[in-house]
Amino acid sequence: MSRKILPRVILNVVIIGFMFIWFLPTLGLLITSFRPAEEVSSTGWWTVFNSPLKFTQFTTENYREVLKKGGMSTAFKNSFIIAIGGTLIPVAVAAFAAFGLSRLHFKGRGLIYGIIISLLVVPLQMTFIPILKIYNTLNLSGTFAGLWLAHTGYGLPFAVFMLHNFFQSLPDDLFEAAYIDGASIWTVFYRLALPLSVPALASLVIFQFLWVWNDLLVALIYLGGFKDVAPLTMRLSSLVGSYGQNWHLLTSAAFISMVVPLIIFFSLQRYFVRGILAGSVKG
Repeated sequence: MSRKILPRVILNVVIIGFMFIWFLPTLGLLITSFRPAEEVSSTGWWTVFNSPLKFTQFTTENYREVLKKGGMSTAFKNSFIIAIGGTLIPVAVAAFAAFGLSRLHFKGRGLIYGIIISLLVVPLQMTFIPILKIYNTLNLSGTFAGLWLAHTGYGLPFAVFMLHNFFQSLPDDLFEAAYIDGASIWTVFYRLALPLSVPALASLVIFQFLWVWNDLLVALIYLGGFKDVAPLTMRLSSLVGSYGQNWHLLTSAAFISMVVPLIIFFSLQRYFVRGILAGSVKG
């Protein structure tokens, strides 16, 4: 019996060790975000454990100073607008595309699906210059619509791949029974496929939302100097001056930017594992 228990104990110890290593930097950021600026610049965050009196020096001044920075509330609102549009549009388009490519029989669907999946290996950096030229011609640079289209294009290949695998894993008997009862393709999609794909859709929403919310590179390229539509990531990147001053504010700013993704993740976490495993088993 001990030989059977020993591997589990070792596995649990290894998992706990990796969790601690992963959590340690986050703990350091959290503690630093509540420390005064002079303490941050002179001692490490771990020194607070040397004396209980160190905890009494904690302050929310860093958070207040970050929130008082010009345009921070506008940037927070802009991030919401960009993330919501950059999530709902590709998820909706991918749901239609994945259902059609997996459940509708037409010539060339395999070729179309292969082309979409091949786009996963195309680096984003290769697309910046040509798309930016098109955006400048169409006056889409510095607009929410431009970012929505960019995030839709960049997120669609993975979204179609993920939902296609899930729709393929659904039993064929369900769809055949619906067609025999006289259901149309639209009825099957809305009344059968979508309700069954909630776990996969929720997982896709988590992935896409976190990517769009934390994005900085795409926003810098397609927004440029348009500060009125700048997201939170662009505002936070400008907190630190050219000489490194105010860097202690980044810890507080990081946790402010983490609030919304954490809410999204924990509210949809019950679907997360089910969505990740969706499509791995047929039937």
